[in-house]
Amino acid sequence: MTEFRPTGDRTLIDVVERILDKGIVLNADISISVAGTELLGITIRATLSSFETAAKYGMGMPSGTDMSAPGWEEAYKKKARCPDCENLVEEQLLIDEGCPICGWVREQKRKVRSGQ
Repeated sequence: MTEFRPTGDRTLIDVVERILDKGIVLNADISISVAGTELLGITIRATLSSFETAAKYGMGMPSGTDMSAPGWEEAYKKKARCPDCENLVEEQLLIDEGCPICGWVREQKRKVRSGQ
């Protein structure tokens, strides 16, 4: 028998961050039938994600969402994880200048800065 165990120490914050980063879609179909005749049918679809993830996958936004707000520009910028601290940083910034959070700089930039 295979036993499933966690692969590492995860906190609730890690789980919530992953859910908001990747998103979860729940689908449920409920039907109530009597003698083969469906009396009631309910289809439920719920999505849980950050607005950034929802925008990335083209999910519909709640009515009244101002899509022209400056914050949406940030949602459409391509992000990458810093190899050192694993924080999400704008990809082009990470390539050009390094990580603004931990100070990581890619190898080619280190050589240019040190004059090698």
